[in-house]
Formats: sequence, C-alpha cells, structure tokens
Amino acid sequence: MKKETYIYGIRPAIEAIKSGKEMEKILLQNRLKGEGFHELFGLIKDLEIPFQFVPVEKLNRLSRQNHQGVISFVSEITYQRIEDLVPFVFEQGRQPLFLILDRITDVRNVGAIARTAECAGVDGILIPSKGSAQINSDAIKTSAGALYKLPVVRCNDLRESIRFLKDSGLTIIAASEKTEQEYSHADFNRPLALILGSEGEGISEELLRMTDQAISIPLQGEIGSLNVSVASGVILFEILRQRAKDK
Repeated sequence: MKKETYIYGIRPAIEAIKSGKEMEKILLQNRLKGEGFHELFGLIKDLEIPFQFVPVEKLNRLSRQNHQGVISFVSEITYQRIEDLVPFVFEQGRQPLFLILDRITDVRNVGAIARTAECAGVDGILIPSKGSAQINSDAIKTSAGALYKLPVVRCNDLRESIRFLKDSGLTIIAASEKTEQEYSHADFNRPLALILGSEGEGISEELLRMTDQAISIPLQGEIGSLNVSVASGVILFEILRQRAKDK
C-alpha cells in the first residue's frame, strides 16, 4: 500500500477531513469507542463518507503504525455533485451524456471505461459509494489519466441519482443482455444516461425497473458476453456517431 494514499489514527483523520481532504473510505476497528471516535464518526455520518467496521487484524495487516483503530484512504480525485453537473451541461448548450456504473468492482474495468468515456465526450460517471471499485492509483493509471479530467459522482443511492436525472429530462438506457433490442436501433440523439452493470451480475433488477429502455450488443461467437469496458466503447461510439450525423 502506498503510504501517501492513506492516513492512520483518529485525530489525523479528523483533521484531514476538516481541512477538506476527500476520503475514499475509512476502515474502523470493531467496537471502537471513545470521545475521539465519536467525533470522527459524526463527521463520517454528516459528510456521508463510506466506512466499514473491520477486525483489528485487518488494520494490523495494512499498517504496523499506531493506527488507533482507524485507517483512512484519501481520495485521489475530487468527487462532483450530479445536481451541479446536469445544469452545467445544459447551460453549455450540450445534450448530456452520463455513465452509471452499477456494481463494477474491477478497478481496471473502471479505468478502461473512464478512458473510453473521456474520449467519447461523456459528461460524467456515476458510481455507488458501496459495492464499487475504488478510484485508486490503479484505476487512474488504467484510465491513462482520464479520471483526473472526467467528472466522477459518488452516489450513496443510485436510485435517487437516477430519479434526479429523469426529472432533469434525461432518458435512462440500460445495456443488458436480457433484451433483443439492438443498440444500433436505439435513438441516442437526446439527453441520456447509460447504465452498465458488472460482468457477473449485470444491472440490478431494481435499477433495471427504473430505465426507459434496454439495449444489447448482438454477438456472433460462442462466448456469451463482452468485457464491460469493451461494451461501453461499442455503445458510446455509436452514440457519438449518431449525434455527429444529426448535427
């Protein structure tokens, strides 16, 4: 683990948060108590920082320092708010295009998707605060630095973010193997958000029910699916082609 990517100890975590540093997540020792812990936990809850209670053995494996039951992972990027991004894109006179990543846990896939998204002019990526890959140095390296350029929104509840997008006039499209509607037949020349799911589990049923349309990529071989980062590229550049054609 790179030393600069995390902070150990209760008071250092509190001071880092108060100074404005964003945290990717904070690991807390099970049954941790004390005044300092309660102050830290109040900040975690108020700022909706992802956290996890873990056995002390896990913390000891991560650091031999006096961690006091707390190890904080500092975010490598600054997260954005979807409530700010959508109006900004409309004010620029553009048709919004967002990606929603549901339960994609491989940092290399997230990095590869971000690289393609930045090249395709995507306005931002939405990821859940839990159950998703960390935006760490590996993800940034795989993205070729795109994650420094592309706005990323960390959502405590993807459903709420999708409702906001729908209320803002965006069409929600899911890339899913459960439909026969081919992606090339869809109309992408409108404000939209594309949901991509994990290769193993796909998009959750809960999010699928919120979509306006599902699309799939026809396959000719015996393997039943594409890598999610490859699928994102196929669809994103069809969106780009349609929008360029209709200008």
